[in-house]
Amino acid sequence: MHEQRFDYVIIGAGSAGSVLASRLSEDKSNRVLVLEYGGSDRSMLIQMPSALSIPMNMKKYNWGYESLPEPHLNNRRMNLPRGKVLGGSSSINGMVYVRGAPQDFDGWEKLGARGWSYADVLPYFRKAESRQSGGDDYRGSEGALHTRYGELTNPLYQTFIEAGRQAGYDVTDDYNGEHFEGFGRLDMTVHNGRRWSAANAYLHPAMERANLTVQLHALVERIVFDGRRATGVEFLLNGERQVVHASREVILSAGSINSPKLLKLSGIGGGAELQGHGIDVIADRPGVGTNLQDHLEFYFQLACTQPLTLYSAQSLVAKGRIGAQWLLMKNGLGSTNHFEAGGFIRSRPGVEYADIQFHFLPLAVTYDGKGLASEHGFQAHVGPMRSRSRGQVRLASADPRAAPLVQFNYMSHPEDWEEMRACVRLTREIFAQAAFDPYRGREIQPGADVQSDEQIDAFVREHVESAFHPSCSNRMGQADDALSVVDEETRLIGVDGLRVVDSSIMPAITTGNLNAPTIMLAEKAADHILGRPMLPAVPVKYHRPENWQTAQR
Repeated sequence: MHEQRFDYVIIGAGSAGSVLASRLSEDKSNRVLVLEYGGSDRSMLIQMPSALSIPMNMKKYNWGYESLPEPHLNNRRMNLPRGKVLGGSSSINGMVYVRGAPQDFDGWEKLGARGWSYADVLPYFRKAESRQSGGDDYRGSEGALHTRYGELTNPLYQTFIEAGRQAGYDVTDDYNGEHFEGFGRLDMTVHNGRRWSAANAYLHPAMERANLTVQLHALVERIVFDGRRATGVEFLLNGERQVVHASREVILSAGSINSPKLLKLSGIGGGAELQGHGIDVIADRPGVGTNLQDHLEFYFQLACTQPLTLYSAQSLVAKGRIGAQWLLMKNGLGSTNHFEAGGFIRSRPGVEYADIQFHFLPLAVTYDGKGLASEHGFQAHVGPMRSRSRGQVRLASADPRAAPLVQFNYMSHPEDWEEMRACVRLTREIFAQAAFDPYRGREIQPGADVQSDEQIDAFVREHVESAFHPSCSNRMGQADDALSVVDEETRLIGVDGLRVVDSSIMPAITTGNLNAPTIMLAEKAADHILGRPMLPAVPVKYHRPENWQTAQR
């Protein structure tokens, strides 16, 4: 790099960093640098939606993190893929577009994130989005992020939605609109048959601008301070240590694992931990790396009595045919993530809004691709959305190349077990509906003999997996709250010239997949950074279950 001074230096070219790179460089007077450790996303394995499980499990595109042994899950180390490539995790995720429940964001405001209520964030969801079927009061039609529904050509998708209706749940036309709860079509970030990552939506178009520089393979070691002001970033490139200066701000968008790690390496975090690693304390913020949240899920699998699942597409010949069609036409089975139907329900009476999510897949297989399908089957990925368990991200050492120590403390709260048991029993009831009579074979997993609380708990301990939604590890809140890390304008509390913008600053995890709210968060943060007035709040109505205190559905 010839120029070593920029107005803004963004650490990370993931979902949030890509948005910020685009928005901050729209003004030609702003010189913007993005530092990304990963490489190019120009790969068929990334761009073809149905190949999603492949890049997720490749060292080239994935940081390859895993948790410490989880004491409540038989001391299993849980897989924690994080994107190491342009687009970050939006280049290796499942492409499911879920904004979250409106109540999630009203809850953020109650937790101290003023100006982040649903009415405040809805304009930014709309700004970001371009929905294939058009915009309305809730949905966007002119944004960079293209979304669409699946074609539902496999009859099992509609069967799953109908089974939800037969079980007494709502059917919703648009869970990202007025009516969140219920069963219906799932949205996906796919456009013209390609994965529509944050890199494709925001970063690649912006990279044509002369005032934006994207440096790949740059391993950031620390943020540089002059006193309590962030003035630059130190990084390794081709074995050479470099420092780049930011005349306005450094923006950390490295995600919920790497952002707290980099803050701590830079002297921001709990003082005792930093001193234990020989790191000088610039700001004692004990909240850095705490409040870590995630979603857990398991795969509820049944055999299918008719040969119409994706098992027929698992042979090498069939995969070759699908790949060829996608390369030539960008359509067919290669152009979908196959998560085309799903739902949101409440686990029990007294839960104010949906806290269980379903993704339906017309195939019985594991997400990591290791558990290959062995027969015709189908499954629902199901899990609770608002676990009370909290984890943390700590430093293993002061070496920037060392992986951080990640402990989620999954299932450490008694209510988490109640919700998991409900997931098993409520899903079994849905699959028992008449809609599935023509297709329902034996229960592959958990197995019909798994009935008691003790049997369900044992199944969960051995088989539950992360849904790969780590978040909330640098939470947003008020400056007088010792555990808040950034304020409502995403500024790091206690220092100047530094912001954090990614899923780590969520005060609480949202109900659903995290890519959509992360992109919204970055769109709103861009206006804060540029000193623009916020988009006017849009106080729309949204569905609230009237019977929540007394009924589960």
